[in-house]
Amino acid sequence: MRIVIAEDSVLLREGLTRLLEDAGDEVVDAVGDAELAKDSVAAHSPDIIVMDVRMPPTHTDEGIRAALSLRRSQPEVAVLVLSQYVEQHYATELLAGDTAGVGYLLKDRVADVGDFISAVHRVADGGTALDPEVVSHLLAHSRRRQPLSSLTPRETEVLRLMAEGRSNGAIAAELVVSDGAIEKHVSSIFSKLDLPPADTDHRRVLAVLRYLDA
Repeated sequence: MRIVIAEDSVLLREGLTRLLEDAGDEVVDAVGDAELAKDSVAAHSPDIIVMDVRMPPTHTDEGIRAALSLRRSQPEVAVLVLSQYVEQHYATELLAGDTAGVGYLLKDRVADVGDFISAVHRVADGGTALDPEVVSHLLAHSRRRQPLSSLTPRETEVLRLMAEGRSNGAIAAELVVSDGAIEKHVSSIFSKLDLPPADTDHRRVLAVLRYLDA
């Protein structure tokens, strides 16, 4: 597995490099700022980039904004974000749309080497890795008024596949139905879970988080 690391702390950057290389992966580049990270991904075409949220020059949101940019420009590259704290707005934005190949972990999670390596591999393979605290924050922010028990068996199955990071087209292929049928199921799920369109909340993410919480 080919990996780019973007972390401004030299000690953590070298530590992550050592952990991943000891696990048999190839760290093709390790950089200290967000712009270099984007250049590195373009140059090396890695399987995944592991990126800090807060990076130079302002140490606010350069890293997460670079991660969002990479998701748009090079969606084939998986992104695992590391953060000291839960950045709720950016976590929701990062998880918007297709959640395949996306992860958001708090840096404390790196202390458990096995869990961290497993998360990197899972995200690189197209899965999703969310820190439990991230999930808790996003769930607390959402409006929970109706239980999953209101969903039909088919809607529950569609939601399960959504939680695996599958697009509507992929779900339709899995269930051998039309894309239109899946769109109707998804719309019904949003309605039953009381998730109206909103500028600040992404309904697909919140629906998946409720499924995972249940």
